[in-house]
Amino acid sequence: MEQKLQRKVGLWTAIALSVGTTVGAGIFTSVSEVATASGCAVITILAFLIGGIIMIPQNMVMAEMATAYPEDGGHYVYIKHAGWKKLAFLLGWTTFWGNDTTAIAVVALAGAQYIAFLIPMSDLAVKLVAVAAILIFMLIHIRSVEGGGKLQTVITVVKLLPFVLLIGVGFLYLKPELISEPAAAGASTGVVALLAGISATSWSFDGMGACCYMTGEIKDPKKTMPRALIGSVLFIIALYVLLTFVVTGIMPFDELAASSAPLADAASSLPMIGKASGVFVAVAGTIVTMAACSGTVMFQPRLEYQMAEDGLFFRNFRKLHPKYHTPYFSIAIQCVIACVFCFLGTISDLLGYFTLILLLKNTLTFATMFKHHQKKDYDPLWRCPAWKFMTVCSILSSLILVVSTFLWAPIPGIAAGVIAVATGMPAYYFWTKRNGTEG
Repeated sequence: MEQKLQRKVGLWTAIALSVGTTVGAGIFTSVSEVATASGCAVITILAFLIGGIIMIPQNMVMAEMATAYPEDGGHYVYIKHAGWKKLAFLLGWTTFWGNDTTAIAVVALAGAQYIAFLIPMSDLAVKLVAVAAILIFMLIHIRSVEGGGKLQTVITVVKLLPFVLLIGVGFLYLKPELISEPAAAGASTGVVALLAGISATSWSFDGMGACCYMTGEIKDPKKTMPRALIGSVLFIIALYVLLTFVVTGIMPFDELAASSAPLADAASSLPMIGKASGVFVAVAGTIVTMAACSGTVMFQPRLEYQMAEDGLFFRNFRKLHPKYHTPYFSIAIQCVIACVFCFLGTISDLLGYFTLILLLKNTLTFATMFKHHQKKDYDPLWRCPAWKFMTVCSILSSLILVVSTFLWAPIPGIAAGVIAVATGMPAYYFWTKRNGTEG
């Protein structure tokens, strides 16, 4: 009897997956980057608010497509059903090599580096800790969708506690005059500064579509997917705005903009946390990044599973565990490759590799909305209001990231992304020929 995925994932696990994947290590540094771009505290806060608001259309568009095609696979599935089979394969292929495995390695390495602050260790030991974390999460998520989902929910709640603590204590020592200070002489102001600040927030909001990769395992997707996607973005907007409001209200703005660790510096200025601020941030960072690692191990392998189901990837990737009903082979292979990546590059190199593929994937996915709405049999269970406007907003907000990527992505990362794309079409024709499907 052929094994099939089962719908065992509920609303709170879906939200935890999206929130847990989005709120990662990036927020620990992005506040200062946004402050530098914005020029003053008020615009910094507005940038996070508006940066989050423009993500709402993306989540609404994804929610509609998720209910139209309640299958595992996320972006790949939506592009495939738009009739763009070659592009769907190309994005799935490059996602496997350029996003999924590298994302697991990046967050595991980041978590291990925070642990190294608490327990000094060599570079090799840091890599070995990252590998150990990956393998532990691999075993957990192979063993049970429900158990892995409960773990993801618990560690997502735990990872939010340090932010809640910083916000709560910060409000007690808030200095409103710091927030109302005007921009320094020579700094950008007005619309230009606001647009720059919004662009700089983009990466802090990426990852909320994680639950779409598991739509085929989510209970009642008609209700769950819109609630999970819209609920997660609203929660994250509130968290980031409150966090930014507090940080800009307890640190002089010039110090905030110059800081390489703004949350750590903000924590150090608070009497109740200051003496242990380094430990506070290290513990918080460990929890945050390891929760993100768990989330990526949980949802990402579903894309390759779906490709294998369609005969467009290695056949073994469609295998489900006979007892646990999880795509165990896909999970295991991704984790093993991620372990190898832990020894092959730095976080910066891997992020450059990751970013370009992500941009291509997101932009094309949103563009498929126009194609779907031309199909007579397109019948989503939930419809995005003002879908044309929302889709255009989604595409533009995704393209904003392109310029910023080429400003920081290292050359090795760009080269690796190009190689992954260049190998995609030969691989596509190999599988379509072998399986007797149309090329």
